[in-house]
Amino acid sequence: MLRFLVRRALGAVVILFLLSVVTFLIFFGMPRDPGLLMCGKTCTPANLENIHHVLGLDKSIPEQYWIFLHNLLVGSDDFIQGPCPAPCFGYSFHTDDPVWETLLDRLPTTFSLTLGGAFFFLLIGLSTGLIAAWKRGTLIDKSFTAGAMVISSMQIYFLGPLALAVLVYQTHAFEKPAYNEFTADPVSWFAGLIIPWVVLSTIFAAQYTRMARSSMIEQLQEEHVRTARAKGMSRRYVFFRYAWRGSLIPIITIFGIDLGTLFGGAIITETTFGLPGLGQLAVQAVIFSDLPLLLGVMLFSATMILIFNILVDACYAFIDPRVRLS
Repeated sequence: MLRFLVRRALGAVVILFLLSVVTFLIFFGMPRDPGLLMCGKTCTPANLENIHHVLGLDKSIPEQYWIFLHNLLVGSDDFIQGPCPAPCFGYSFHTDDPVWETLLDRLPTTFSLTLGGAFFFLLIGLSTGLIAAWKRGTLIDKSFTAGAMVISSMQIYFLGPLALAVLVYQTHAFEKPAYNEFTADPVSWFAGLIIPWVVLSTIFAAQYTRMARSSMIEQLQEEHVRTARAKGMSRRYVFFRYAWRGSLIPIITIFGIDLGTLFGGAIITETTFGLPGLGQLAVQAVIFSDLPLLLGVMLFSATMILIFNILVDACYAFIDPRVRLS
């Protein structure tokens, strides 16, 4: 098991390195001069030359990447704004704040939104999917399936404003969504995120309902499940003892990808509800052409996706021992 995870971790490191090369070339190897974005409207040739020297933009692309990688792993004391400890993504062109500190400041909002939403959509989606598979062909199955298809066709930017209009501005049943620190006031933290959680989980739960139902029905047709039924085991026992475990593999795959993507920033959800998370930060970085900030968000998001892919592989190995031998 340990050797299996080590191989996956080493592979993730290689992928992350290649991704850092590609993203660096996209942002700093393009024809447009990044120094002009940092220098501002009142830029003088002397200031631009100094910025090029400090950022290493007067060097070749391989040398620039080496400086970037060195700053990321070791840190740097040569930035215009001051020292930048590792991991150093540089300083924002727009605010002059350290990119890493900005990411850490926005992370709790994204973390809270992701965990709460994932709990609800996984609970609702798996429950309704298993019930639909258990009651296959009945009115309950058809109702859950049809409802999931209708809801999955909707988008957050439609359900979000609709939920705000009905639940906040008209009925005043809930507070306006906002992020409050959990340690300071757990009740306010929960109340401020309940609507984003519900909207986010509604979209994802519909997808997991269909996925759980189809995966469970497929498992029920497997030979080992039919053999267990032929030996006289009860339908309920076979359903949860044999079919349930096998049906989790495709669900875990998609869940790991979704969770990693959400941890990297739920862009539409955070923008719709005005939550200051990593997704909203990415939008602001694009608007202001803030290359260091956008590069930091992309690499952080990629790292989260790779981490959750490793966790998915670990779950595979736990559920199916044959994976550890592959």
